[in-house]
Amino acid sequence: MQMDLQLLLILILFGFLAAFIDSVVGGGGLIALPALLFLGLNPTTAIATSKLASTIGLSTSTISFYRSGKIDFHSVKKYFPLAFFGSMFGAWTVTSISPELLKPLMLFMLAAIAVYTIFKKDWGSLSAIKKLSPLQLAGFIFLLFAIGFYDGFLGPGTGSFFIFAFLMIGTDFLKAAGNAKLLNLGSNMAALLMFMYLDHVHYVYGLVMGTAQIFGSIVGSQVAIKRGSGFVRQLFIIVSITLLIKNSYDYFVN
Repeated sequence: MQMDLQLLLILILFGFLAAFIDSVVGGGGLIALPALLFLGLNPTTAIATSKLASTIGLSTSTISFYRSGKIDFHSVKKYFPLAFFGSMFGAWTVTSISPELLKPLMLFMLAAIAVYTIFKKDWGSLSAIKKLSPLQLAGFIFLLFAIGFYDGFLGPGTGSFFIFAFLMIGTDFLKAAGNAKLLNLGSNMAALLMFMYLDHVHYVYGLVMGTAQIFGSIVGSQVAIKRGSGFVRQLFIIVSITLLIKNSYDYFVN
């Protein structure tokens, strides 16, 4: 399949930018998805193709965070199936139920996350992992499964929601971002497998954008690791507010 230079540059540029943001705090779909829609893909194919690209990018950033010791792999790996099967169930459910049903809840959650993070200035600056009671652990497990389901069902802001979940149990921003990468990788892989089965993926666009995301993920991960939790917190707030504005506009105006 031939690809002109302009199309190639769009895929590379927006793939790099999406991965840079996504590797730090999530929200890369805010950049990648509009680019794929601009190139003429229908919404379902655009979402499916962005899952292919982001899975490649997330694999890279997850490795970077793991090598830098910013993923508590021993603890987090047991939660991986929750995100994976939650997302697969969500991707299957979206074939029969409109994702519009979840949008109001998603907007409320993004608003609550942004406001809470802005006003709780010391939140996530230090790592102080809480010992969860059986009831709190059950709630945390349900939350991770629900976020995975949301990623397969709708998607925008998944990385931010995973980060927020780990912040709630006392993880600092940088390690929360690392832990979230592993679970977000699982939820992306599951949704991608479902979309591949349903034959919605544009492999050429996805692989080109995914290759660019490798480099964006490497740069973004290294910047986050070097700049620390303060930088991640600031970017987290910016991305959360941007996601809220963009998705509010889509919901109320379009």
